[in-house]
Amino acid sequence: MVDVAAKPATHRIAVAQGRIVMNPATLVLILAGSAKKGDVLGIARVAGIMAAKKTSDLIPLCHPLALTRVAIDFAATPATPAQAAGLAEGAKGVVTCSATVETVGPTGVEMEALSAVTVALLTIYDMCKAVDRGMTITDVKLMEKQGGKSGHFVASR
Repeated sequence: MVDVAAKPATHRIAVAQGRIVMNPATLVLILAGSAKKGDVLGIARVAGIMAAKKTSDLIPLCHPLALTRVAIDFAATPATPAQAAGLAEGAKGVVTCSATVETVGPTGVEMEALSAVTVALLTIYDMCKAVDRGMTITDVKLMEKQGGKSGHFVASR
């Protein structure tokens, strides 16, 4: 691990984002709360928070951090009614997951935010794979980072 003992504790924030693309009917199940395994987005939210807290157990050289905030948000983009009815070829529903992670410490929380998004999306896949094995997790990336010596980073969208 990198020695961070001499680095000052600063307020650090990281935002990561990713998407899961699925059949329109799968998204309807998720939004209606009628998936067999239960509340897909609620459980995925808890899984993402747990992943952020356990990042140092999963990524070998990450420092264990005292997180001060973890927020997981979802945005659904359903296929249009015409697409869902099968009138448009290749129509898909999309759930976008965003994780915001904060700490006050000597090292950043980028890995925690990326872990949170990834595990939240994997949880959605797990909970819906019985009805849609063709879901695709995509575009997982760091969107923004604040704090520390390297300053403010914002990804080009």
